[in-house]
Amino acid sequence: MATTLPVPLVLASSSPRRRELLVQIGVTPTRIASPDIDETPARGELPRAYALRMATQKALAVNRAQDEAVLAGDTVVAVGRRILPRAADAAAVAACLTLLSGRRHRVFSAIAVIDADGLLRARLSETVLTFKRLHRDEIAAYAASGEGEGKAGGYAIQGTAALFVRALMGSHSGVVGLPLYETGVLLGAAGVLRHHG
Repeated sequence: MATTLPVPLVLASSSPRRRELLVQIGVTPTRIASPDIDETPARGELPRAYALRMATQKALAVNRAQDEAVLAGDTVVAVGRRILPRAADAAAVAACLTLLSGRRHRVFSAIAVIDADGLLRARLSETVLTFKRLHRDEIAAYAASGEGEGKAGGYAIQGTAALFVRALMGSHSGVVGLPLYETGVLLGAAGVLRHHG
C-alpha cells in the first residue's frame, strides 16, 4: 500500500528553541524563514489577542510554496493586562524580574499553521506561573548572566530561571516557546505530523 509523504513545513521563526521542540515531536522543518513584521502592540490590546495576532501575522508574512505548510508562533508574558517586553539588555531583565518576583503571571503562547491548501488555523496556550520572591542579588546575577536577554518577560524557563518557578499550571513547552499539544493538533490537521496508534 502506498503511503503519502508528510507535507513539507516552513518554520516562520529563527528561534532555536522552537526548532528543538519540533524535533522533540519528530518534525524537522524543510526550511526556516524569519518573518519581518511590526511587533508593536496596538493601543489597549490585551495579551491573549496580541499573541494570536502576532502568530497569525508571522505565518502570513513568509513566502510559501503551493505544497508547503507554514508554522509560526509567538510567546507573550503578561502581568494582568500588561504585556512585558522582550528584554533588550540586563537592565530590562532586572526590571522584568523585579516585577515578577513573588507574584503570579501568565504566559500566552500562540501558534498559527497555514496548510498546503492555504487554510490558516490558530490556537492559544495559557500557562499560569508563580515566581518565588527573588532577592536583589539573585536578580542582579541573573541579569548579568545574559540568559534573559531577548526573551519575553526577561527570563528563559529552560535555563537557570527554572529555579525561580514555585508553581506552573499549563504548558511548560508553551513557556519555552511552542506549546507541543496544540502544535501537534494543528500539524496533524495540516498533514505535517502523522498520528500514530
